[in-house]
Amino acid sequence: MQRAGAAAAAEIALRYHDRLAGGVVVYAGPGNNGGDAWVVARALTASGVRVRVIEPVPAKTTDACAERALALEQLNDHDEAAARRLDDRGEMLIVDGLLGTGSAGAPRGDIARAVAAIRASRQRGALVVALDVPTGVDASTGAAADDAVDADLTVTFGAVKRGHLVQRERCGAIVVLDIGLGRHSELDDAAPRLVDEPWVAAQLPRIPTDANKGIRKKLAIVGGARGMAGAAMLAARAALRSGIGMVKLVVAPDTLPIVQEAEPYALAAEWPRDDAAVDQAIGTWADAVVIGPGLGRDDQSRAVLERVLARWRGPMLVDADALTLFEKRPRELGAALGGRSAIVTPHPVEFSRLAGVPLDRVLAERFDVGVELASTLGAAVLLKGVPTVISAPDGARFVSATGTPALATAGSGDVLSGIAGTLLAQIGDPIIAGAVGAWVHGRAAERVPSAGGVRGVALEDILEELRGSWLLDNRPLRYPLLAELPLAGSGA
Repeated sequence: MQRAGAAAAAEIALRYHDRLAGGVVVYAGPGNNGGDAWVVARALTASGVRVRVIEPVPAKTTDACAERALALEQLNDHDEAAARRLDDRGEMLIVDGLLGTGSAGAPRGDIARAVAAIRASRQRGALVVALDVPTGVDASTGAAADDAVDADLTVTFGAVKRGHLVQRERCGAIVVLDIGLGRHSELDDAAPRLVDEPWVAAQLPRIPTDANKGIRKKLAIVGGARGMAGAAMLAARAALRSGIGMVKLVVAPDTLPIVQEAEPYALAAEWPRDDAAVDQAIGTWADAVVIGPGLGRDDQSRAVLERVLARWRGPMLVDADALTLFEKRPRELGAALGGRSAIVTPHPVEFSRLAGVPLDRVLAERFDVGVELASTLGAAVLLKGVPTVISAPDGARFVSATGTPALATAGSGDVLSGIAGTLLAQIGDPIIAGAVGAWVHGRAAERVPSAGGVRGVALEDILEELRGSWLLDNRPLRYPLLAELPLAGSGA
């Protein structure tokens, strides 16, 4: 507790040095989260910061009572009236230490009234730092009361919790601090692994100086039905900006002249009408296939999908319409994939259709629901969303928390398919390709200049930033920082 509180106080002082002159109000709850808050109050006071503590409910746990007693030796005042006098300055910083990871359900009674006071102060311009999790947010599930605390920064300890990843907007920026768990933090507890920049950098294959287009691999993208050329072209543009050596767009006959004119850097071919055409367009050329972007759902689209699945036996990414064509038939899709190196990339609605499970269950169990489908398919399942969860048939899971609401637009999934398809061709491991692809996809959105908010961001802006997203920094973070997730943002 003392390590957690001291580390949190140091992080607050580092990030909000200028704000500290306006004073700090610490809300301390009755449990160990309140104990952390008392340590923060004591550490900031020792640094010369004017601190007032509000405790709407007296400390109850042994550790919280002990830290309260230590803090009160230094604090001159911790009554609510004094705290409000600080708040009147309009420059205040608030620390939310009311309820932590063990709490569930909406705050009640005096705690609820304290939450209301924090929310009112934030509306008047105060900054809010939550310890471990904003009060009113369930750290395990992400369920949140309507009147939960909205934080500008959440300081958590040891590891990111599921609730943080679901409630990115309420948590604000998220930092994870080391509190001395040591080897215990590395125990295999079957929890998903959070994908971060150093890990992504370590997975990417090096492109040698004498590389040619064959070494950088070749990707076929099957889709682009009549009226849906854009989806396939977005995937191709993403692949080209992700380092693929060559792209071939395999599209409907009516679409072929459109893509040849609009995408001069890609080869193009018509949908194969027989097995020999599959061999010619894909089989003797491609290192991996992406199928689904703009494929359509009519009988002709279904015939193309079944023919390519049956004839091409190499690495494959299945997305969009190709998934919908297997609605409620996951075992048939698994049989068609036949144990090959494969990724499926559904958004929650597509997942619900394919697996035949209710959408509300997909959303409520997003961290776990993909494992069963991955086992059925014998393929990696990349469930898109906030956050994106990548599940392997053996039960391994990865979580990517990069991205902004700018990705909530038609065609974003096609861009992801081009990125992950490229990585599948180059790396071969579908779970690694999916995890790296999801992270880079989100990072590109985060790199888009935010002057106009996400409302003015188009996919062309994300594609433009995709090239720079491959420039990765694998240097260690400053101690005791273990991980950092930036403010997700909600746009203007």
